[in-house]
Amino acid sequence: MLDEKRLAILTDAAKYDVSCSSSGSTRSYKRGQIGNASFAGICHSFTQDGRCISLLKILLSNDCVYDCAYCMNRRSNSLPRATAAPEEICELVMAFYRRNYIEGLFLSSAIVKGPNHTMEMLFETVRKLRVDYKFNGYIHVKGIPSADKLLITRTGALADRMSFNIELPSEKSLKLLAPQKSKEAIIEPMKMLALDRYYLSPAKRRSDFLPAGQTTQMIIGASPESDAHILKLTEYMYRNYKLKRVYYSSYMPTNFNTTLLPTVAAPKLREHRLYQADWLLRFYGFTADEITDTDGNLAEEYDPKCAWALKNLHLFPVEVNSAPLSLLLRVPGIGVRSAFRIRSARKYAKLGFDDLKRMRVTLKRAKHFITCGGKFFGSENENEVKRLLIAAETDRYTQLSFLSGGDPAAESALTGEL
Repeated sequence: MLDEKRLAILTDAAKYDVSCSSSGSTRSYKRGQIGNASFAGICHSFTQDGRCISLLKILLSNDCVYDCAYCMNRRSNSLPRATAAPEEICELVMAFYRRNYIEGLFLSSAIVKGPNHTMEMLFETVRKLRVDYKFNGYIHVKGIPSADKLLITRTGALADRMSFNIELPSEKSLKLLAPQKSKEAIIEPMKMLALDRYYLSPAKRRSDFLPAGQTTQMIIGASPESDAHILKLTEYMYRNYKLKRVYYSSYMPTNFNTTLLPTVAAPKLREHRLYQADWLLRFYGFTADEITDTDGNLAEEYDPKCAWALKNLHLFPVEVNSAPLSLLLRVPGIGVRSAFRIRSARKYAKLGFDDLKRMRVTLKRAKHFITCGGKFFGSENENEVKRLLIAAETDRYTQLSFLSGGDPAAESALTGEL
């Protein structure tokens, strides 16, 4: 059984990986098995649709043979090391699940001995859980780049989700800060898992293979790439690798023995803006080129949708009773659900500002870009609109900060509407 000392080391070492959303699996309870990956409703991680669920987040080992400059678990770092056997992880998962502490597992590992050895340990852990322990709950495995393709595919056939973290936004930065990794070794398994032909048996339906898809993670601020570069890479991966999510992790200094890395942490506001921009890419029909400023970075003063609208004032105001859905989605303060509500409700009656308020449209922002029945209540002065949008953003964050007890810009905007 895994002792408390090693458990503390391995769970603490796992905290730097944020790509553990579990939305997408619909496998329900089966007779004779333990666990349920369908519609979980507990806490500690956020699903794509905003639900809170609880996963045991742990490494098999933090004893890494790689020496990535930005990584806490790098070989050259002096810290306590620990390794767990697959059987120990299985026993821990089952004990926690039976006590209702968790709903599933997020399993990763440092590179022990080599990529294939590590991937074999991960596969054996998942195999034991599924076959020996009959565990039917949610499992997310972080794959190991450069590992054998068959090992990766066999693990994917048993897991709900896999992630191969791209780590840094450019090949140049990866070679500089993680010389033992390569872009090809990370991209190839992502591409492989996205293709229909890579699964174990023709008898196994494709929908059963990684039902929750795959994700990746990028470290923001450890290297000099702009927001435009990051968002274009994100857009490319969404289009070509069928990713469910791209996660952004603000760089935190853990290595002060090199001049290759910044000595201060990346601002959380930048991570927050990237998550907002990511939301626009996935649900609002924006492209990366539309979202970023001319200098390649997102505006700090207001969210990316407001920034786009201010650059395209010639398109506004739009009449909510007749504007197409694609344009309603681009109005600051109108989210996806509100846009669909407007389109549905206006079939039966002409909408006014009071109706929009009941639909939870944020009128502090939206009123400068819309008319209702020809009426306009916003400002026609561009500078005044900018001032009011900044004020609305400040009010919004002040309220959230009061409720959360902290600076909301320092929190990851994993979900949210703009």
